[in-house]
Amino acid sequence: MRSASSLHAAIDLGSNSFHLLVVREISGSLQTVARIKRKVRLAAGLNADNQLSEEAMQRGLNCLALFAEQLEHIPFSQIRAVATATLRIATNADTFLSRAHDVLGLPIEVISGEEEAKLIYQGVAQTTSGSDQRLVVDIGGGSTELVTGIGTEATALFSLSMGCVTWLERYFTDRYLTRENFDRAQAAARAEISKVKQTLLAKGWQICVGASGTVQALQEIMVAQGMDEQITLAKLEQLKQRAIQCGKLEELEIEGLTLERALVFPSGLSILLAIFHELSITRMSLAGGALREGLIYGMINLPVDKDIRKRTLETTQQRFSVDLEQAERVKATCSVLVQHVSGSWGLSEYCQQLLFSAAALHELGLAINYRHGPENSAYLIRQLELPGFTPAQKQLVASIVMNQKGNIDLPSLSQQSALPLQQAEQLCRLFRLAVILCSTRTASELPSFHLSAKGNHLALQIGQQWAIHHPYRLELLQQEEHLQSYVHWGFTLTY
Repeated sequence: MRSASSLHAAIDLGSNSFHLLVVREISGSLQTVARIKRKVRLAAGLNADNQLSEEAMQRGLNCLALFAEQLEHIPFSQIRAVATATLRIATNADTFLSRAHDVLGLPIEVISGEEEAKLIYQGVAQTTSGSDQRLVVDIGGGSTELVTGIGTEATALFSLSMGCVTWLERYFTDRYLTRENFDRAQAAARAEISKVKQTLLAKGWQICVGASGTVQALQEIMVAQGMDEQITLAKLEQLKQRAIQCGKLEELEIEGLTLERALVFPSGLSILLAIFHELSITRMSLAGGALREGLIYGMINLPVDKDIRKRTLETTQQRFSVDLEQAERVKATCSVLVQHVSGSWGLSEYCQQLLFSAAALHELGLAINYRHGPENSAYLIRQLELPGFTPAQKQLVASIVMNQKGNIDLPSLSQQSALPLQQAEQLCRLFRLAVILCSTRTASELPSFHLSAKGNHLALQIGQQWAIHHPYRLELLQQEEHLQSYVHWGFTLTY
């Protein structure tokens, strides 16, 4: 008999990969304790009569045996296993599912395309920030889900019979990456999308997010090549040209593209290009979760917070016993500083929210030690799962936090891709001043000051009486004048 456990698990038997996600709830958020992913390529085992080969079934059963060991002590009521496109159409799916039940010890539910789309949307809604009116795109191995929604409610759900494995076998079967093969794959995908186009456009969206391995691979490529994380049509067309230049699948080499993903990357790319063209999408970002997260959140029933980032910041602060009053003081001071330079630097709401996130998390590292507090904080931000933050946003916040005081590490700011370098530096400069002004950790009023920006130059003027009565903070500001000037950030202090 299985004992009580705080763990929950989701199993996703996809057409390309099988996934296991195991989590536990901590302070209103989820902590991942295990992830297992294996390329099973189940869809590649379908013949012309949609019958799964014994070889493909055995690949799947071998993978499930790995999962079974990880699930030994989790109650069946806290595990949900689902299968998607390939097992929806396989004529001998029952044979595989019976054998899979013997391996796992629990039933596997073959979900409809609509249910899959709904679960994907729930996973995205619970883990992804930004406007809550969104279009979600998930390109799987055997199907592609397109969902519009507002908040946690889907408004249109579609599952199309095209995926990166099936399109590979259908349009790149000769393994040549020719323009003709891409054109055929895109045309076929556009024909599928056209069937649901009008409904999706009528529902509308403000942001578009991708929840597929294809989109994740694209973002990894962009980060590796020093680009920002936003996926655009121009970038997709550029990658298509690069793939065509490589000529063959076996010779596909693109910086940032892993060998594991390379086989199905061109077919996934062709589907995504068709989606961009057919639905007139201008940009797309990576979602924080998808089907597996949708399964988990459906079992745990955590309260839904419209602001995913706010929930993440609050639970992370609680987990590391952050001084909430100090974090709020630094945030409020950042807000005042931003207002002073708004006419010159014009930092957007997006920039400000990232700056305020740095304020919320800048003392995480004190839970480890004081001496290396900023470095520890930055490390934790980079390594923690922070729903609502993209990898690039985490890197930016970590870079600001690491540079909150002392010597300035310019390379860390140039390595992030969430913002142009100049804006990242501007946020860092304001944050450093806010930390100094709040360094006494009291509710004392800010000095009477005037901060102005002209180009790259900052000028801070503080009241003489305040400077006389606050020698420690005056000393820190004087040091800051030298530190910013040393890295050619013009900064003048007068009092």
